[in-house]
Amino acid sequence: MQVDKKTVAVLGGGTGMPVLLRGLKHYPIHLSAIVTVADDGGSSGRLRTEMAMPAPGDIRNVIAALAEVEPIMEQFFQHRFQNGNGLMGHTMGNLILAAMTAVTGDFYNGIKEIARVFNVKGRIYPIANQNMFLHAEMLDGEIVSGESKIPLAKKRIKRVFIEPEAVEPLPEAVKAVREADLVVISPGSLYTSTLPNLVVPQIADALREAEGKVVYVCNVMTQAGETDDYSAADHAQAIIDHVGEGCIDKILVHNQDITESMRIKYAEENATPVDYDRERLDLLGMEIIEADIIDDHKRLLRHDNNKVAQLLCSLIDITKTEHDKER
Repeated sequence: MQVDKKTVAVLGGGTGMPVLLRGLKHYPIHLSAIVTVADDGGSSGRLRTEMAMPAPGDIRNVIAALAEVEPIMEQFFQHRFQNGNGLMGHTMGNLILAAMTAVTGDFYNGIKEIARVFNVKGRIYPIANQNMFLHAEMLDGEIVSGESKIPLAKKRIKRVFIEPEAVEPLPEAVKAVREADLVVISPGSLYTSTLPNLVVPQIADALREAEGKVVYVCNVMTQAGETDDYSAADHAQAIIDHVGEGCIDKILVHNQDITESMRIKYAEENATPVDYDRERLDLLGMEIIEADIIDDHKRLLRHDNNKVAQLLCSLIDITKTEHDKER
């Protein structure tokens, strides 16, 4: 008798989400990625403005992470043009997403077609199938508009919100979160990559009412202009403030010291290690999962996709298949 595979839904964007997905795709699970489309900088910002489409950059990175293709094809998809009138700064993947949106007449349909061509493992859902804009209200009351401009304000952020307020998430994305055996909030820029997904009302409702457990994979380092001096509890509290009580069941934190050389490197960016304050996390009512979750072979601090995927899948009693153990 065949047992149905467990389902895992991952929410996020930026650089943190693809790292998790690269590890999770090797497990025998039904995987869904719900991805922010609020980016307004660089190539994504230009295409948003010129074609009135959702931002493709985070979607592109998720397609690359979940694709099962030859390395040269991933390099082709992620290639960024360094010269050329009008082309400079664009990535090939963003241009392909823009072209497929035009061909199919719909951003989500375009994503599905590209995912099929690139043999993507899992389902990819943009948080919305329309253009949306991110705003931040600072503690002093100033409203800063635009994902790329929010960290540059270098002010303490009170809350973020999106426009239009009536933005409709894809029904499939809401269903994936509500019915998943495990929901993962991925690491990344807290206010500009993580929260833009979570503040969509239907997604917030689905998180609070999720049938499975919700796990937040906490950032390892703070980010200048967004989370200066934030502890793990501060990160979690920001999510709760935006989504509501009961939206996080577990938090995964790195429990090893950061080397002095790495601290010095990140200090140049005004970033410091995220301390996990156990007492405050306990008061927030979430289970703390402590582990060494950093890839020691990377030049910068990055979550180890294999370590994190193994930890997350163990929460739903899933291990790699024999085929994938050989990878």
